[in-house]
Amino acid sequence: MPSGEPFAYAILRVIPRADRGEAINVGVVLFCRAAGFLELRWHVPIERLTALDATLDTDALGAQLRALESVARGDPAGGAVASQPPSERFHWLVAPASTIVVPSEVHTGISDDPRATLAQLFEKLVR
Repeated sequence: MPSGEPFAYAILRVIPRADRGEAINVGVVLFCRAAGFLELRWHVPIERLTALDATLDTDALGAQLRALESVARGDPAGGAVASQPPSERFHWLVAPASTIVVPSEVHTGISDDPRATLAQLFEKLVR
């Protein structure tokens, strides 16, 4: 039996032009209830995104991702949803709500160290 605690995560993807359906991974959100861990990491690869859509407002995209990060942290800057328990914030973060930043399906795993697992997933899936 594996050691560690169960966690859930989703990849955040940017779809600059919905009509083309092309997506680039820009972030990962990971939630581990047992460890009380919810964190979102992101990076905007501007050159890759503007290659898909030269008119993409990368400043607005960064602001949207910072707002999602605030929700994950439970920061009041994230609005009313940021005051919810971590499980509610995670479900809000992985619910499709935008045509630009789109979460993947939720995946699961087991981890002894959710922060390290998030770093590994981020490097593998985003960087």
